[in-house]
Amino acid sequence: MKRIVPGLLIAGLWLSLLLLGSASMFNVVVVAIVLIGADEYIRMAFGGVVSSVDRLLLDCIIALPTGVACLQPLHSVLIPAAIFSFSLSVGYFLYRYRVLTDCYSLLSRLVMGIFYIGILGAHLVLLRALPEGASWLLIATAITASSDSGAYFVGKKFGKTKLCPNISPNKTVEGAVGGLVCAVVASTAFATFLLPSVSYLPLILVTILLTGSGIAGDLTESIIKRGTGTKDSGRCLAGHGGILDRIDSLLFVAPVLYYFLLFSVI
Repeated sequence: MKRIVPGLLIAGLWLSLLLLGSASMFNVVVVAIVLIGADEYIRMAFGGVVSSVDRLLLDCIIALPTGVACLQPLHSVLIPAAIFSFSLSVGYFLYRYRVLTDCYSLLSRLVMGIFYIGILGAHLVLLRALPEGASWLLIATAITASSDSGAYFVGKKFGKTKLCPNISPNKTVEGAVGGLVCAVVASTAFATFLLPSVSYLPLILVTILLTGSGIAGDLTESIIKRGTGTKDSGRCLAGHGGILDRIDSLLFVAPVLYYFLLFSVI
């Protein structure tokens, strides 16, 4: 119950935002999510080596590409935004070089945060700005959520073959297959109601691609947590860890779906 109630509340708020909220409201929420995720990342990657004021500055540097995408929701703005964030990162370490140790490692971690959270997170805004983008975001969320749940339950009951034991020892190949089946069912069910004109075969193919992307996103966060000795990215979501623990898969799924929709026809 401790996990179910907050989970249902989060799902209900996200569903309401996509179905009833305006694009501007969505952008504000995404920027807030990215800022919180950036703060969780800095806490993990930097530990306690920076002050709270500096941490806020680094949060903003990471989230800057997402903010730029809100002002101009085009993928062409992401490269200039990334370069600007990188320039600010370099400037910060030039300024703080004397008081920080191992600046190269910290700079590398900050640049990783810019791309992992700021750039990938910006694609949530870009995806929402596409025609029927809200519906596609709902389908993407259904894919990641159902894949995660299916992988957990199937893996717990039938899992024997480890998927990536050195990164996440609890994940199994059987669980991944179960998650994929659940994702296909969820995507076709949601598309039937939200986008009835969509062809099922391309939808199933892109669902397979997105499920694999979501698993990669989950494992990437596991690499970060293992590298920083962290169990959960944060504690802001009761029973669900932090923001990054909830959106790690979606961060990878959103860009893949965005560019698929941009250059293909489903």
